[in-house]
Amino acid sequence: MKASDARGWLAVASAAALLLAACGGSSNKPTGALAACGSGAKAASAPSQAASESWPYPNGDVANTRNAAGSTISSANVSRLAQAWTFKLTGKAAVGVRPYGSLAANPVVQNGFVYLQDLDSNVYALALSTGKLEWECRLDMQVRSGPGPNGVAVADGVVYGASPTTVFALNGATGRAIWANSKLLTAGEGTFGIQPQVTNGRVYLASQYGSGSGGGVLLALKASNGALLWKFNTTVGPEPGVQALGVGAGGAWETPLVSGDGSVTYGIGNPYQTPAAAISKPARLLYTDSAVNLDAATGKLRWYYQGVPNDFKDYDMQASPISTSVNGTPVVLGSGKMGYVYEMNAETGKLIWKTAVGEHNSHDNDSLDALEHTGTLKAPFTILPGSLGGVLTNMAVAGNSVYLVTLDVPLTYTNLTEPTPTAAPGTATGEVEALNLATGKLQWDTEVPELPVGAATVSNDLIFTTLYNGVLIALDRNTGAIVYRHQLPTSTNAPIAIAGNTVIVPAGGSLTRAGGGHPQVVAYTLR
Repeated sequence: MKASDARGWLAVASAAALLLAACGGSSNKPTGALAACGSGAKAASAPSQAASESWPYPNGDVANTRNAAGSTISSANVSRLAQAWTFKLTGKAAVGVRPYGSLAANPVVQNGFVYLQDLDSNVYALALSTGKLEWECRLDMQVRSGPGPNGVAVADGVVYGASPTTVFALNGATGRAIWANSKLLTAGEGTFGIQPQVTNGRVYLASQYGSGSGGGVLLALKASNGALLWKFNTTVGPEPGVQALGVGAGGAWETPLVSGDGSVTYGIGNPYQTPAAAISKPARLLYTDSAVNLDAATGKLRWYYQGVPNDFKDYDMQASPISTSVNGTPVVLGSGKMGYVYEMNAETGKLIWKTAVGEHNSHDNDSLDALEHTGTLKAPFTILPGSLGGVLTNMAVAGNSVYLVTLDVPLTYTNLTEPTPTAAPGTATGEVEALNLATGKLQWDTEVPELPVGAATVSNDLIFTTLYNGVLIALDRNTGAIVYRHQLPTSTNAPIAIAGNTVIVPAGGSLTRAGGGHPQVVAYTLR
Protein backbone atom coordinates (compact mmCIF):
# COMPACT_ATOMS: atom_id res chain seq x y z
CA MET A 1 0.00 0.00 0.00
CA LYS A 2 1.41 3.39 -0.93
CA ALA A 3 1.23 6.28 1.53
CA SER A 4 -1.27 8.00 -0.75
CA ASP A 5 -3.43 4.88 -0.71
CA ALA A 6 -3.25 4.81 3.07
CA ARG A 7 -4.34 8.43 3.33
CA GLY A 8 -7.29 7.65 1.09
CA TRP A 9 -8.16 4.66 3.24
CA LEU A 10 -8.19 6.82 6.38
CA ALA A 11 -10.57 9.23 4.73
CA VAL A 12 -13.07 6.52 3.83
CA ALA A 13 -12.71 4.96 7.29
CA SER A 14 -13.74 8.29 8.84
CA ALA A 15 -16.75 8.40 6.54
CA ALA A 16 -17.57 4.83 7.53
CA ALA A 17 -17.71 5.82 11.18
CA LEU A 18 -20.30 8.47 10.38
CA LEU A 19 -22.33 6.18 8.14
CA LEU A 20 -22.51 3.35 10.68
CA ALA A 21 -23.16 5.51 13.73
CA ALA A 22 -26.86 4.80 13.34
CA CYS A 23 -26.30 1.05 13.34
CA GLY A 24 -25.39 0.75 17.00
CA GLY A 25 -26.89 3.74 18.73
CA SER A 26 -26.06 4.56 22.34
CA SER A 27 -27.04 1.07 23.51
CA ASN A 28 -26.56 -2.39 22.07
CA LYS A 29 -30.04 -2.44 20.60
CA PRO A 30 -29.74 -2.68 16.80
CA THR A 31 -31.02 0.31 14.84
CA GLY A 32 -30.68 1.58 11.29
CA ALA A 33 -29.65 -0.94 8.63
CA LEU A 34 -28.97 -3.68 11.16
CA ALA A 35 -32.44 -3.36 12.66
CA ALA A 36 -33.90 -4.11 9.23
CA CYS A 37 -31.90 -7.32 8.83
CA GLY A 38 -34.12 -10.37 8.64
CA SER A 39 -37.31 -8.33 8.85
CA GLY A 40 -40.16 -10.35 7.37
CA ALA A 41 -37.95 -13.42 7.03
CA LYS A 42 -39.30 -16.76 8.17
CA ALA A 43 -37.05 -18.99 10.22
CA ALA A 44 -35.08 -21.10 7.79
CA SER A 45 -35.59 -24.81 8.30
CA ALA A 46 -32.18 -26.45 8.34
CA PRO A 47 -32.00 -29.96 6.89
CA SER A 48 -30.61 -32.75 9.01
CA GLN A 49 -26.83 -32.62 8.90
CA ALA A 50 -24.14 -34.99 10.11
CA ALA A 51 -21.48 -33.47 12.32
CA SER A 52 -18.92 -34.29 9.61
CA GLU A 53 -20.76 -32.03 7.15
CA SER A 54 -19.54 -28.86 8.77
CA TRP A 55 -16.75 -26.30 8.90
CA PRO A 56 -17.83 -24.84 12.24
CA TYR A 57 -15.08 -22.25 12.85
CA PRO A 58 -13.31 -19.75 10.57
CA ASN A 59 -10.28 -22.06 10.32
CA GLY A 60 -12.21 -25.30 10.63
CA ASP A 61 -11.71 -25.84 14.35
CA VAL A 62 -10.94 -23.76 17.41
CA ALA A 63 -7.24 -24.72 17.17
CA ASN A 64 -7.05 -23.12 13.68
CA THR A 65 -5.60 -26.29 12.12
CA ARG A 66 -7.63 -26.03 8.89
CA ASN A 67 -7.94 -29.81 8.89
CA ALA A 68 -11.37 -30.75 7.55
CA ALA A 69 -12.58 -33.27 10.12
CA GLY A 70 -14.97 -35.80 8.64
CA SER A 71 -14.26 -34.87 5.04
CA THR A 72 -14.76 -37.72 2.57
CA ILE A 73 -12.63 -36.09 -0.14
CA SER A 74 -9.27 -37.75 -0.82
CA SER A 75 -6.89 -38.51 -3.67
CA ALA A 76 -8.98 -41.58 -4.45
CA ASN A 77 -12.07 -39.56 -5.41
CA VAL A 78 -11.05 -35.91 -5.88
CA SER A 79 -11.40 -36.27 -9.66
CA ARG A 80 -15.14 -36.78 -9.14
CA LEU A 81 -15.70 -33.28 -7.72
CA ALA A 82 -18.36 -31.53 -9.80
CA GLN A 83 -20.12 -28.20 -9.46
CA ALA A 84 -23.22 -28.55 -7.31
CA TRP A 85 -24.37 -24.93 -7.17
CA THR A 86 -23.30 -21.32 -7.40
CA PHE A 87 -24.53 -18.22 -5.60
CA LYS A 88 -23.86 -14.89 -7.30
CA LEU A 89 -23.63 -11.66 -5.35
CA THR A 90 -26.01 -8.90 -6.41
CA GLY A 91 -26.30 -5.15 -6.04
CA LYS A 92 -23.37 -3.03 -4.93
CA ALA A 93 -21.51 -6.07 -3.62
CA ALA A 94 -21.24 -7.45 -7.16
CA VAL A 95 -19.05 -4.53 -8.22
CA GLY A 96 -16.00 -5.89 -6.38
CA VAL A 97 -13.30 -4.20 -4.32
CA ARG A 98 -10.31 -3.44 -6.50
CA PRO A 99 -7.93 -5.23 -6.37
CA TYR A 100 -9.30 -7.63 -3.76
CA GLY A 101 -12.58 -8.71 -5.32
CA SER A 102 -15.75 -8.93 -3.24
CA LEU A 103 -15.02 -11.99 -1.09
CA ALA A 104 -11.96 -12.53 1.10
CA ALA A 105 -13.30 -14.40 4.15
CA ASN A 106 -13.65 -18.08 5.00
CA PRO A 107 -17.21 -19.46 4.87
CA VAL A 108 -18.50 -21.12 8.05
CA VAL A 109 -20.72 -24.22 7.68
CA GLN A 110 -23.07 -25.22 10.49
CA ASN A 111 -26.51 -26.78 10.80
CA GLY A 112 -26.95 -27.16 7.05
CA PHE A 113 -26.14 -23.51 6.32
CA VAL A 114 -23.19 -21.76 4.71
CA TYR A 115 -22.59 -18.40 6.40
CA LEU A 116 -20.35 -15.77 4.84
CA GLN A 117 -19.68 -12.05 4.69
CA ASP A 118 -18.48 -10.01 1.73
CA LEU A 119 -16.17 -6.99 1.69
CA ASP A 120 -19.19 -4.68 1.76
CA SER A 121 -20.00 -6.19 5.21
CA ASN A 122 -23.15 -7.93 3.89
CA VAL A 123 -23.90 -11.28 5.58
CA TYR A 124 -25.51 -14.25 3.81
CA ALA A 125 -26.96 -17.60 4.87
CA LEU A 126 -27.13 -20.21 2.10
CA ALA A 127 -28.47 -23.75 2.13
CA LEU A 128 -25.49 -26.11 2.03
CA SER A 129 -27.29 -28.60 -0.20
CA THR A 130 -28.58 -26.17 -2.85
CA GLY A 131 -26.92 -22.77 -2.43
CA LYS A 132 -30.35 -21.17 -2.00
CA LEU A 133 -30.28 -17.82 -0.21
CA GLU A 134 -32.12 -18.31 3.08
CA TRP A 135 -31.58 -14.78 4.37
CA GLU A 136 -29.23 -11.85 4.05
CA CYS A 137 -28.27 -8.84 6.15
CA ARG A 138 -27.41 -6.05 3.72
CA LEU A 139 -25.27 -3.19 4.99
CA ASP A 140 -23.74 -2.36 1.57
CA MET A 141 -20.74 -0.69 3.12
CA GLN A 142 -19.20 0.73 -0.01
CA VAL A 143 -17.15 2.75 2.49
CA ARG A 144 -14.81 -0.02 3.58
CA SER A 145 -12.17 -0.67 6.21
CA GLY A 146 -9.47 -1.86 3.83
CA PRO A 147 -8.67 -5.32 2.48
CA GLY A 148 -10.70 -7.16 5.11
CA PRO A 149 -10.90 -10.13 5.13
CA ASN A 150 -14.15 -9.58 7.12
CA GLY A 151 -16.09 -12.78 7.79
CA VAL A 152 -18.36 -14.22 10.46
CA ALA A 153 -18.24 -16.72 13.31
CA VAL A 154 -21.14 -18.91 14.46
CA ALA A 155 -21.85 -20.26 17.94
CA ASP A 156 -25.02 -21.65 19.51
CA GLY A 157 -27.14 -20.64 16.51
CA VAL A 158 -25.91 -17.02 16.51
CA VAL A 159 -23.87 -15.37 13.74
CA TYR A 160 -21.27 -12.82 14.86
CA GLY A 161 -19.64 -10.29 12.57
CA ALA A 162 -18.53 -6.70 12.16
CA SER A 163 -18.70 -3.75 9.82
CA PRO A 164 -15.87 -1.16 9.95
CA THR A 165 -17.06 0.34 13.24
CA THR A 166 -19.81 -1.94 14.59
CA VAL A 167 -19.81 -5.48 15.96
CA PHE A 168 -23.13 -7.34 15.74
CA ALA A 169 -24.91 -10.62 16.40
CA LEU A 170 -27.61 -12.09 14.13
CA ASN A 171 -30.07 -14.91 14.60
CA GLY A 172 -28.63 -17.80 12.58
CA ALA A 173 -32.04 -18.99 11.37
CA THR A 174 -33.60 -15.65 10.40
CA GLY A 175 -30.82 -13.06 10.10
CA ARG A 176 -32.57 -10.78 12.58
CA ALA A 177 -30.18 -8.61 14.58
CA ILE A 178 -29.87 -9.54 18.27
CA TRP A 179 -27.43 -6.82 19.34
CA ALA A 180 -25.01 -4.30 17.86
CA ASN A 181 -22.24 -2.31 19.52
CA SER A 182 -20.72 0.70 17.76
CA LYS A 183 -19.05 2.17 20.86
CA LEU A 184 -16.04 -0.12 21.04
CA LEU A 185 -13.37 1.88 19.21
CA THR A 186 -12.19 5.38 20.08
CA ALA A 187 -10.45 7.82 17.73
CA GLY A 188 -7.16 6.42 16.50
CA GLU A 189 -7.97 2.77 17.27
CA GLY A 190 -8.61 1.84 13.64
CA THR A 191 -11.55 -0.09 12.24
CA PHE A 192 -12.73 -3.70 12.13
CA GLY A 193 -11.93 -6.05 9.27
CA ILE A 194 -11.27 -9.31 11.10
CA GLN A 195 -13.16 -12.62 11.10
CA PRO A 196 -13.81 -13.15 14.83
CA GLN A 197 -13.49 -16.23 16.98
CA VAL A 198 -16.35 -17.11 19.35
CA THR A 199 -16.13 -19.65 22.16
CA ASN A 200 -16.76 -19.92 25.91
CA GLY A 201 -19.32 -17.13 25.77
CA ARG A 202 -16.87 -14.56 24.39
CA VAL A 203 -16.34 -12.89 21.01
CA TYR A 204 -12.66 -12.28 20.26
CA LEU A 205 -11.75 -9.77 17.57
CA ALA A 206 -9.41 -6.86 16.85
CA SER A 207 -9.12 -3.58 15.02
CA GLN A 208 -6.72 -2.87 12.18
CA TYR A 209 -4.34 0.01 11.56
CA GLY A 210 -4.77 1.97 14.78
CA SER A 211 -3.11 5.39 14.43
CA GLY A 212 -3.21 6.44 18.09
CA SER A 213 -0.50 5.94 20.71
CA GLY A 214 -1.87 2.44 21.36
CA GLY A 215 -2.13 1.40 17.72
CA GLY A 216 -4.73 -1.25 16.94
CA VAL A 217 -6.57 -2.98 19.75
CA LEU A 218 -7.49 -6.55 20.66
CA LEU A 219 -10.92 -7.04 22.24
CA ALA A 220 -13.17 -9.55 23.92
CA LEU A 221 -16.94 -9.04 24.12
CA LYS A 222 -19.69 -10.83 25.98
CA ALA A 223 -21.36 -13.01 23.36
CA SER A 224 -24.84 -12.60 24.87
CA ASN A 225 -25.05 -8.81 24.56
CA GLY A 226 -21.87 -7.41 22.98
CA ALA A 227 -20.62 -5.74 26.15
CA LEU A 228 -16.88 -5.03 26.20
CA LEU A 229 -14.98 -7.35 28.56
CA TRP A 230 -11.42 -6.16 27.92
CA LYS A 231 -9.20 -4.31 25.49
CA PHE A 232 -5.47 -4.64 24.81
CA ASN A 233 -3.32 -2.13 22.90
CA THR A 234 -0.99 -3.66 20.34
CA THR A 235 1.63 -0.90 20.41
CA VAL A 236 3.39 0.64 23.38
CA GLY A 237 4.90 4.13 23.39
CA PRO A 238 5.72 6.39 20.43
CA GLU A 239 5.65 5.00 16.93
CA PRO A 240 8.45 6.46 14.78
CA GLY A 241 7.09 7.73 11.50
CA VAL A 242 3.53 6.56 12.01
CA GLN A 243 2.08 9.81 13.32
CA ALA A 244 3.79 11.87 10.64
CA LEU A 245 2.53 9.56 7.93
CA GLY A 246 -1.03 9.66 9.22
CA VAL A 247 -1.38 5.88 8.90
CA GLY A 248 -1.98 3.04 11.30
CA ALA A 249 0.06 0.50 13.21
CA GLY A 250 -0.41 -2.89 14.79
CA GLY A 251 -3.81 -4.49 15.18
CA ALA A 252 -4.78 -7.91 13.87
CA TRP A 253 -6.66 -9.08 10.80
CA GLU A 254 -6.76 -12.87 11.01
CA THR A 255 -8.83 -14.99 13.42
CA PRO A 256 -7.13 -15.46 16.82
CA LEU A 257 -6.43 -18.77 18.56
CA VAL A 258 -8.35 -19.68 21.72
CA SER A 259 -6.55 -22.47 23.58
CA GLY A 260 -7.69 -24.91 26.23
CA ASP A 261 -5.23 -23.40 28.72
CA GLY A 262 -7.41 -20.29 29.12
CA SER A 263 -5.46 -18.10 26.70
CA VAL A 264 -6.07 -16.34 23.41
CA THR A 265 -3.26 -15.70 20.91
CA TYR A 266 -3.28 -13.08 18.16
CA GLY A 267 -0.96 -12.53 15.22
CA ILE A 268 -0.13 -8.80 15.12
CA GLY A 269 0.52 -6.50 12.16
CA ASN A 270 3.39 -4.13 11.41
CA PRO A 271 4.24 -0.64 12.78
CA TYR A 272 3.99 1.02 9.36
CA GLN A 273 7.13 3.15 9.46
CA THR A 274 9.58 4.22 6.78
CA PRO A 275 13.11 2.86 6.39
CA ALA A 276 14.37 6.34 7.28
CA ALA A 277 12.47 6.28 10.59
CA ALA A 278 13.62 2.74 11.38
CA ILE A 279 17.25 3.78 10.82
CA SER A 280 17.20 7.18 12.57
CA LYS A 281 15.04 6.16 15.57
CA PRO A 282 15.17 2.38 15.81
CA ALA A 283 12.97 0.65 18.40
CA ARG A 284 11.50 -2.82 18.89
CA LEU A 285 7.99 -1.33 18.68
CA LEU A 286 6.21 -3.91 20.80
CA TYR A 287 3.92 -5.66 20.08
CA THR A 288 4.02 -5.29 16.31
CA ASP A 289 5.01 -8.27 14.14
CA SER A 290 4.42 -10.55 17.13
CA ALA A 291 2.41 -13.45 18.46
CA VAL A 292 0.70 -12.07 21.56
CA ASN A 293 -0.73 -14.50 24.13
CA LEU A 294 -3.29 -13.07 26.58
CA ASP A 295 -5.42 -14.39 29.40
CA ALA A 296 -8.70 -15.07 27.61
CA ALA A 297 -10.83 -13.89 30.53
CA THR A 298 -8.95 -10.71 31.48
CA GLY A 299 -6.86 -9.68 28.45
CA LYS A 300 -3.69 -9.58 30.58
CA LEU A 301 -0.43 -10.32 28.77
CA ARG A 302 0.97 -13.81 29.38
CA TRP A 303 3.77 -13.83 26.79
CA TYR A 304 4.76 -12.57 23.38
CA TYR A 305 7.22 -13.49 20.66
CA GLN A 306 8.30 -10.80 18.20
CA GLY A 307 9.30 -12.08 14.79
CA VAL A 308 10.56 -8.80 13.30
CA PRO A 309 11.57 -5.95 15.63
CA ASN A 310 11.75 -2.45 14.15
CA ASP A 311 9.94 -3.61 11.00
CA PHE A 312 9.75 -1.12 8.14
CA LYS A 313 8.75 -3.47 5.31
CA ASP A 314 5.01 -3.88 6.06
CA TYR A 315 5.71 -7.52 6.89
CA ASP A 316 3.18 -8.43 9.64
CA MET A 317 3.08 -11.62 11.71
CA GLN A 318 -0.62 -11.77 10.99
CA ALA A 319 -1.40 -15.42 10.25
CA SER A 320 -3.89 -17.13 12.57
CA PRO A 321 -1.82 -18.89 15.26
CA ILE A 322 -2.26 -22.67 15.40
CA SER A 323 -2.36 -24.83 18.52
CA THR A 324 -0.93 -28.35 18.41
CA SER A 325 1.52 -30.53 20.32
CA VAL A 326 4.91 -32.03 19.49
CA ASN A 327 6.05 -35.05 21.47
CA GLY A 328 3.58 -34.15 24.20
CA THR A 329 4.61 -30.48 24.43
CA PRO A 330 1.91 -27.90 23.58
CA VAL A 331 3.14 -25.48 20.92
CA VAL A 332 1.85 -22.49 18.98
CA LEU A 333 2.72 -21.93 15.33
CA GLY A 334 2.81 -18.45 13.82
CA SER A 335 3.83 -16.86 10.55
CA GLY A 336 3.39 -13.85 8.32
CA LYS A 337 4.52 -11.81 5.38
CA MET A 338 8.17 -11.88 6.45
CA GLY A 339 8.25 -15.44 5.10
CA TYR A 340 9.14 -17.34 8.27
CA VAL A 341 7.28 -19.99 10.23
CA TYR A 342 7.80 -19.90 14.01
CA GLU A 343 7.13 -22.66 16.53
CA MET A 344 6.80 -21.41 20.11
CA ASN A 345 6.27 -23.10 23.47
CA ALA A 346 2.58 -22.59 24.27
CA GLU A 347 3.22 -21.88 27.96
CA THR A 348 6.15 -19.48 27.70
CA GLY A 349 6.35 -18.24 24.10
CA LYS A 350 9.97 -19.40 23.90
CA LEU A 351 11.06 -20.01 20.32
CA ILE A 352 11.58 -23.69 19.49
CA TRP A 353 12.46 -23.24 15.82
CA LYS A 354 11.97 -20.87 12.91
CA THR A 355 12.21 -21.69 9.22
CA ALA A 356 12.39 -19.44 6.17
CA VAL A 357 9.80 -20.35 3.53
CA GLY A 358 9.34 -19.10 0.00
CA GLU A 359 12.01 -17.01 -1.72
CA HIS A 360 14.36 -14.72 0.21
CA ASN A 361 17.24 -12.45 -0.72
CA SER A 362 19.91 -10.79 1.43
CA HIS A 363 17.63 -8.27 3.17
CA ASP A 364 15.99 -10.44 5.85
CA ASN A 365 17.90 -8.75 8.70
CA ASP A 366 17.64 -5.10 7.60
CA SER A 367 15.30 -4.13 10.44
CA LEU A 368 17.38 -5.88 13.10
CA ASP A 369 20.59 -4.41 11.66
CA ALA A 370 19.08 -0.93 11.97
CA LEU A 371 18.03 -1.65 15.55
CA GLU A 372 21.52 -2.84 16.48
CA HIS A 373 23.35 -0.21 14.35
CA THR A 374 25.21 -2.97 12.51
CA GLY A 375 24.34 -2.23 8.92
CA THR A 376 23.75 0.47 6.32
CA LEU A 377 20.98 0.71 3.76
CA LYS A 378 20.82 2.78 0.63
CA ALA A 379 18.07 3.10 -1.99
CA PRO A 380 17.21 1.62 -4.36
CA PHE A 381 17.03 -1.87 -2.88
CA THR A 382 14.76 -4.85 -3.49
CA ILE A 383 13.21 -6.99 -0.77
CA LEU A 384 12.11 -10.61 -1.15
CA PRO A 385 9.66 -11.51 0.16
CA GLY A 386 8.01 -8.21 -0.60
CA SER A 387 5.24 -6.70 1.48
CA LEU A 388 2.69 -8.60 -0.66
CA GLY A 389 4.52 -11.87 -0.19
CA GLY A 390 5.67 -14.40 2.35
CA VAL A 391 2.92 -16.28 4.18
CA LEU A 392 -0.04 -14.02 3.42
CA THR A 393 -2.78 -16.54 4.20
CA ASN A 394 -3.33 -19.10 6.95
CA MET A 395 -1.47 -22.37 7.45
CA ALA A 396 -2.76 -25.89 8.18
CA VAL A 397 -1.59 -28.73 10.42
CA ALA A 398 -2.09 -32.49 10.09
CA GLY A 399 -0.05 -35.42 11.33
CA ASN A 400 3.58 -34.43 11.75
CA SER A 401 3.50 -31.53 9.29
CA VAL A 402 2.54 -27.90 8.93
CA TYR A 403 1.42 -26.86 5.43
CA LEU A 404 1.52 -23.36 4.01
CA VAL A 405 1.47 -21.31 0.84
CA THR A 406 3.91 -18.50 0.07
CA LEU A 407 3.79 -15.56 -2.32
CA ASP A 408 7.09 -14.76 -4.03
CA VAL A 409 6.77 -11.12 -5.06
CA PRO A 410 9.97 -9.01 -5.05
CA LEU A 411 9.41 -5.28 -4.49
CA THR A 412 11.81 -2.36 -4.73
CA TYR A 413 12.23 0.72 -2.54
CA THR A 414 13.25 3.69 -4.65
CA ASN A 415 13.84 5.89 -1.59
CA LEU A 416 13.93 5.59 2.21
CA THR A 417 10.98 7.86 2.97
CA GLU A 418 8.11 5.65 1.80
CA PRO A 419 6.50 3.15 4.23
CA THR A 420 6.20 0.46 1.53
CA PRO A 421 8.06 -0.31 -1.71
CA THR A 422 6.81 1.76 -4.62
CA ALA A 423 8.43 0.18 -7.68
CA ALA A 424 6.45 -2.30 -9.77
CA PRO A 425 6.75 -5.87 -8.50
CA GLY A 426 8.81 -8.48 -10.24
CA THR A 427 7.37 -11.75 -11.48
CA ALA A 428 4.68 -12.93 -9.08
CA THR A 429 4.74 -16.66 -8.36
CA GLY A 430 4.21 -18.86 -5.33
CA GLU A 431 4.88 -22.13 -3.57
CA VAL A 432 3.09 -24.72 -1.46
CA GLU A 433 5.33 -26.20 1.25
CA ALA A 434 5.36 -28.75 4.05
CA LEU A 435 7.54 -28.52 7.17
CA ASN A 436 8.22 -31.10 9.86
CA LEU A 437 6.45 -30.10 13.08
CA ALA A 438 9.23 -31.35 15.36
CA THR A 439 12.20 -29.79 13.55
CA GLY A 440 10.89 -27.17 11.13
CA LYS A 441 12.80 -28.85 8.30
CA LEU A 442 11.40 -28.68 4.78
CA GLN A 443 9.65 -31.87 3.68
CA TRP A 444 8.63 -30.76 0.20
CA ASP A 445 8.19 -27.59 -1.85
CA THR A 446 5.99 -27.26 -4.94
CA GLU A 447 6.15 -24.18 -7.14
CA VAL A 448 2.91 -22.84 -8.64
CA PRO A 449 2.66 -20.37 -11.55
CA GLU A 450 0.30 -17.89 -9.86
CA LEU A 451 -0.17 -16.39 -6.40
CA PRO A 452 -1.67 -19.02 -4.05
CA VAL A 453 -4.05 -16.93 -1.95
CA GLY A 454 -6.55 -19.54 -0.74
CA ALA A 455 -4.72 -20.56 2.47
CA ALA A 456 -3.78 -24.21 3.02
CA THR A 457 -6.59 -26.68 3.79
CA VAL A 458 -6.21 -30.37 4.66
CA SER A 459 -8.65 -33.04 3.50
CA ASN A 460 -7.39 -36.52 4.33
CA ASP A 461 -4.29 -37.08 2.15
CA LEU A 462 -4.73 -33.81 0.22
CA ILE A 463 -3.81 -30.14 0.60
CA PHE A 464 -6.18 -27.71 -1.14
CA THR A 465 -5.58 -24.09 -2.01
CA THR A 466 -6.60 -21.63 -4.73
CA LEU A 467 -4.68 -19.45 -7.15
CA TYR A 468 -5.43 -15.77 -7.65
CA ASN A 469 -6.36 -16.23 -11.31
CA GLY A 470 -9.21 -18.57 -10.36
CA VAL A 471 -7.90 -22.13 -10.08
CA LEU A 472 -8.65 -24.67 -7.34
CA ILE A 473 -5.80 -27.14 -6.81
CA ALA A 474 -5.12 -30.13 -4.56
CA LEU A 475 -1.71 -31.59 -3.76
CA ASP A 476 -0.65 -34.94 -2.36
CA ARG A 477 0.19 -34.39 1.33
CA ASN A 478 3.14 -36.79 1.23
CA THR A 479 4.87 -35.67 -1.96
CA GLY A 480 3.54 -32.22 -2.86
CA ALA A 481 2.54 -33.41 -6.32
CA ILE A 482 -0.44 -31.55 -7.80
CA VAL A 483 -3.11 -34.22 -8.31
CA TYR A 484 -6.15 -32.03 -9.06
CA ARG A 485 -6.69 -28.75 -10.87
CA HIS A 486 -10.02 -27.08 -11.66
CA GLN A 487 -10.78 -23.75 -13.33
CA LEU A 488 -13.21 -21.64 -11.30
CA PRO A 489 -15.87 -19.40 -12.87
CA THR A 490 -13.89 -16.32 -11.83
CA SER A 491 -10.80 -15.24 -9.92
CA THR A 492 -10.48 -15.81 -6.19
CA ASN A 493 -8.88 -14.18 -3.18
CA ALA A 494 -10.34 -16.15 -0.27
CA PRO A 495 -9.81 -19.35 1.73
CA ILE A 496 -12.08 -22.33 1.17
CA ALA A 497 -14.22 -24.49 3.46
CA ILE A 498 -14.62 -28.26 3.21
CA ALA A 499 -17.73 -29.84 4.73
CA GLY A 500 -18.24 -33.57 4.29
CA ASN A 501 -18.15 -34.22 0.53
CA THR A 502 -18.38 -30.54 -0.45
CA VAL A 503 -15.73 -27.89 -1.20
CA ILE A 504 -17.02 -24.32 -0.90
CA VAL A 505 -15.02 -21.69 -2.78
CA PRO A 506 -15.61 -17.93 -2.49
CA ALA A 507 -14.69 -16.64 -5.96
CA GLY A 508 -14.58 -12.90 -5.37
CA GLY A 509 -13.92 -11.81 -8.92
CA SER A 510 -11.09 -9.28 -8.63
CA LEU A 511 -11.88 -6.83 -11.41
CA THR A 512 -8.26 -5.81 -11.98
CA ARG A 513 -7.00 -9.34 -12.46
CA ALA A 514 -7.03 -11.57 -15.50
CA GLY A 515 -9.96 -13.90 -15.10
CA GLY A 516 -11.88 -11.41 -12.99
CA GLY A 517 -15.63 -11.67 -13.30
CA HIS A 518 -18.88 -11.87 -11.38
CA PRO A 519 -18.34 -12.45 -7.63
CA GLN A 520 -19.89 -15.71 -6.50
CA VAL A 521 -19.69 -18.64 -4.13
CA VAL A 522 -19.27 -22.04 -5.81
CA ALA A 523 -19.78 -25.48 -4.25
CA TYR A 524 -18.22 -28.66 -5.63
CA THR A 525 -19.52 -32.06 -4.47
CA LEU A 526 -18.38 -35.62 -5.05
CA ARG A 527 -20.47 -37.27 -7.74
